Amino acid sequence: MSVATGERPGPAPRTGRHLIVLGPALLGDEDASRAALRDLLGAEDVTSTRGGGEPGARPQPTLFAELGVAVATIPPDRVAAVAADERVLSVEPERVLHALGGSVSEEYLRGFRDAAAYLHSVAAEGLPEPTAPEFEDTPELTWGLQATGVPAAVETGAGTVIAVLDTGLDLTHPGFAGREIEARSFVEGEEPQDGHGHGTHCTGTACGPLAPESGRRYGVAHEARILVGKVLSDAGSGTDAEILAGMNWAIASGATVISMSLGADVNEISTAYETVGRRALAAGTLVVAAAGNNASRSEGDPGFVGIPANSPSIMAVGAVDNTLAVADFSARSSGLAGGQVDLAAPGVAVYSSWPMLEHHNTISGTSMATPHVAGIAALWAQRTGATGEALWAQLVRSARRLPLPSEDVGAGLVQAPPP
Repeated sequence: MSVATGERPGPAPRTGRHLIVLGPALLGDEDASRAALRDLLGAEDVTSTRGGGEPGARPQPTLFAELGVAVATIPPDRVAAVAADERVLSVEPERVLHALGGSVSEEYLRGFRDAAAYLHSVAAEGLPEPTAPEFEDTPELTWGLQATGVPAAVETGAGTVIAVLDTGLDLTHPGFAGREIEARSFVEGEEPQDGHGHGTHCTGTACGPLAPESGRRYGVAHEARILVGKVLSDAGSGTDAEILAGMNWAIASGATVISMSLGADVNEISTAYETVGRRALAAGTLVVAAAGNNASRSEGDPGFVGIPANSPSIMAVGAVDNTLAVADFSARSSGLAGGQVDLAAPGVAVYSSWPMLEHHNTISGTSMATPHVAGIAALWAQRTGATGEALWAQLVRSARRLPLPSEDVGAGLVQAPPP
C-alpha cells in the first residue's frame, strides 16, 4: 500500500482555445446564446451540451448552456473584439488542469516531522501551538471519519446527489455494488472507468459504503446518489472544456454538491470558474474544490490557492493531518480578493477505495480533504434541506475551530451533523 500526496503540476499549459463567458442577459436562453456565438465567431454552427453531452474537441464552438460559457478557437486578431462585445463578460485562455495527487517517497513522510517543527515554531510569532488530540485509523474507522464526527451522524446522504468530477470510478469495485450511480466521460476516447485511481479514491471518501467488503469504513455519505463525471484522463489531466462540461452536466442533473479534487497553480481568478460557481450556487449546487498542494511549509513556503478553488464562489478546502496540524503541502489563502481557504478537512494518509485488484489505498493531498467536505455537505443537506449558499453557510457555521491561522484552515475543521 503506497502513501502519496499531490504533485505540483506547475503553471497550467494552454490548449490554444478560449473560454467565452456570456453575459447574464443570455443565461438560460440557448437559442440566443448560440446565435450570439455564431455572430461573434463567424461560425456556421454552435454545439450545445444542454443536459450533458460531450465537450468535444470539435472545430466548431461548444456552448455549455446551463453555465452560459462556451469554448472556441478564436483567431488571435479577433480575441480583443470578442472580449469587448457587450454580450460577453470575459474571454480567457483554456488551460489544462490536473488531479492533485501522485506518489512520493519516505522522505515525504519525514518531511511531516519537519513540518511539525515548523508549526511549533509559529508560537514564537504569537500564534498558539496546536493542542488537538491525535486520531488514528482503527480496524473499524479511518481517522478522518473520526475527526469529522461522521460515525455519530444519523444522516446517510439519502436523497442527496454527489457529483465527483475526477478521473472516473472503478465501476467494478465491490464497495459500490448496488449503489445508484450514473457515470459519464467527458474525456474524448475514454470511458468512465478509472484507469488512474484518483477518482476512485475521492469517490470512496465522499460516498463509500457503510460496511466495506474488507477493511475499515472510509466513506461519508453512503446512501447518496453518485454522479461520476470523468473530466480528467487516465493520465490525470483535463482541459477546462472537459471540466466545465462535467460541471454543466452535474448542475443539470440536480447535484447537491460537486467535488473537484483538481486544479492548477495559477495565482489569478478565472472569470469563467467564478461565474460558473455563482451560477451553480444560484441553481442550488455547492461546488467544493481542492485548495492546492503547492506549499512546502517545512521549507517556509506556504504556497497559494490556485484555480478553480480560488474563485470566491467555489469553496476551497485545505488539508490537515491526524494531529490537526496543517499539512506540509496544503496551500495558504492567496492575496486575491476571495481567494481564501474556506474549510479544512483530513488530507494526510487517507485510506479509501482504489481500483481493483488493490481495492484500497492510503494517499494524501488537498484532493483527499475535498471529498470529506463534499460528503459531509450531503449529510447537512439531508438534515436541514439547505442547498447552495445556505449549505455553504451551514458548513462554515458548524466547523470545529482550530488554533491555527484562518489563512490556512478557514473556518476550521469540517464537522458532520451531531447526533
